[in-house]
Amino acid sequence: MSGAFTQVFTFGPTFRAENSQSRRHLAEFYMIEAEISFVDSLQDLMQVIEELFKATTMMVLSKCPEDVELCHKFIAPGQKDRLEHMLKNNFLIISYTEAVEILKQASQNFTFTPETRSLCVAEAGVQWCKHGSLQIPPPRLSSFLPTQSPNYLGLQWGADLRTEHEKYLVKHCGNIPVFVINYPLTLKPFYMRDNEDGPQHTVAAVDLLVPGVGELFGGGLREERYHFLEERLARSGLTEVYQWYLDLRRFGSVPHGGFGMGFERYLQCILGVDNIKDVIPFPRFPHSCLL
Repeated sequence: MSGAFTQVFTFGPTFRAENSQSRRHLAEFYMIEAEISFVDSLQDLMQVIEELFKATTMMVLSKCPEDVELCHKFIAPGQKDRLEHMLKNNFLIISYTEAVEILKQASQNFTFTPETRSLCVAEAGVQWCKHGSLQIPPPRLSSFLPTQSPNYLGLQWGADLRTEHEKYLVKHCGNIPVFVINYPLTLKPFYMRDNEDGPQHTVAAVDLLVPGVGELFGGGLREERYHFLEERLARSGLTEVYQWYLDLRRFGSVPHGGFGMGFERYLQCILGVDNIKDVIPFPRFPHSCLL
């Protein structure tokens, strides 16, 4: 649709098919998704994200002051000052590589739960565990992924950032929202635009990390170059499944990008609510999907 209307968005329910038992995950939540054509730089996309966050927050503060003040008074004292601090400062930008270096130098010990970082799948009748692009037999998994250490696989280049990492990065940056850009290709979907940057292969992806929550926005530039998409899908063995996606771009496309924002996480951020289940009327999460 963005190819026809240039700027489009949708707001509606989203479903997460993962067994995530945390304070910031739900099985059903609401998400704002936007797609913009003729965007060819992450800087342009980040400007839209920052302006959306600030404009929406200013509108909420002006239209619903009593509701916001109630939460700030009884649930999160001091949140009003933290929110004003976010609104009056320009959001910061660091690369994924810089983020990993910051975390490596941190004096804080990060907790790590291997079960949530690996995915076991049946392959040729044998159980294997996938960790990124590696496949590890289960007997070796415990030795490969120690449960707790200040500098282990979770802080190496190529590993995904955990919530505790994201919150530390925000704190390190003065509790100002921070954009993390240029993630490893292996961490992001096939449609993210290839940066063509040599050995440390990255894509033009961006996450916005905010105080108290971690990741709030996630997005990036989309791969509009047909041969890049074709090669990426072929390497992943997904060509047949996503042939329709290729067909839509067979006769050309335009530079475009987009992002998504979890609405409940946004409410957590501005209200200072610690648990995402407290900002939605009927929280649905694994083993508690009440009808």
